[in-house]
Amino acid sequence: MAIKLTERAAEEVIRFRTEHNFDDSMLLRIGVAGGGCSGFNYTLNFDDNYDEKADSKYEHHGVSVIVDKKSALYLDGTEVDWYDSLEKQGFTFNNPNAVKSCGCGSSFQA
Repeated sequence: MAIKLTERAAEEVIRFRTEHNFDDSMLLRIGVAGGGCSGFNYTLNFDDNYDEKADSKYEHHGVSVIVDKKSALYLDGTEVDWYDSLEKQGFTFNNPNAVKSCGCGSSFQA
């Protein structure tokens, strides 16, 4: 499988990239870092360093997504969506590998 970006999430990434004048060389990097209240944090940033040997690359709704191979082990099958309501907005992660998540939704345990 792989990581999936929903259409709503892709629209938000494109909006952000346009708003900040990023060109097409800036790819969305999704990863995992140690920390957070459950053990791992999700990371999202823009990166122009794509290494074919160390990264996997996916295309979703016009957005190129890169994931390092180590993070891919924890993110396989994850769907990234955009949530927007009166009380909060941001990216959400539906990760089938997470056995426990915290209330904020940005950290998990695998």
